[in-house]
Amino acid sequence: MSTTSGILAVDIGGTKLAAAVVTAQGEIIRRDRVATPARAPWATLSALIKRIQAAASDIDLVACGVACGGPMKIGGTEVSPLHIPTWIDFPLLASISELTGLKTYIDNDAKALALAEGWKGAARDCANFMAVVIGTGVGGGLVENNRLAVGRSGNAGHFGHIVVGSGMGDLDDRPCRCGGRGCLEAYVSGPAVERETGRDPMYAPMNLKVRNGILLGRAVATVAAVADISRIVVGGSVALGWGEPFFQAANDELASRSKLPFTTGVSIVPLGLGESSALIGAAAVALTSIAS
Repeated sequence: MSTTSGILAVDIGGTKLAAAVVTAQGEIIRRDRVATPARAPWATLSALIKRIQAAASDIDLVACGVACGGPMKIGGTEVSPLHIPTWIDFPLLASISELTGLKTYIDNDAKALALAEGWKGAARDCANFMAVVIGTGVGGGLVENNRLAVGRSGNAGHFGHIVVGSGMGDLDDRPCRCGGRGCLEAYVSGPAVERETGRDPMYAPMNLKVRNGILLGRAVATVAAVADISRIVVGGSVALGWGEPFFQAANDELASRSKLPFTTGVSIVPLGLGESSALIGAAAVALTSIAS
């Protein structure tokens, strides 16, 4: 007889698919991951999920929480993540519910990160903050008065599609995968850096790391002025891989552009939960939905 209950947590990223069992206290007790296939990832994802369920036969799984890139229809009924171009209006909610037999809750991956970092990470002492993911894409989750911003269609927080101002050459002109031009994601995401440099973003030259930190700080200054937040928590393999020079440039640019009294002192910090943040966030999506 099972004595432990948990959430089946699923993270759908552009480079990896991950699944885990997470307790109501935010502890990961089973986990697995695979690379995201270049095309048609559902078969790989479904096999991963079933493998975790089989490994958790002694645990009472009460729900499934999913973090996935957007955009998506509210509740994840259909998803069209920019980092998985073969999924256009993919019926993710119904597919995972049918596969697992569990009540399933889905939200944007960066919003899930915000829930995780506000619960147990680098924003646990903040009521007003934003979480940002910089990896295959650039996403954001905005928390106001301890509540996650949802928006009209459930897509609030798409931080990567802020246009990052003039004054740095071609910044107003570079096309973005969303169809717009000059979006932050078109410069700082992993694929954008790889296209620009011809190399893995982890090996980007220092001047590009600094430039992208400046662009992040510029975009954050806009959000800080609009949303009156106190902290920006940044995760994602690309941003974390760039390290201190990137974060220093971002904070310097933010400070130089934030002169209103309520925007001074806003800080940009790395996430606190490391690689566990995405899965804890996916579990938090389900836990907060159940509690509401």
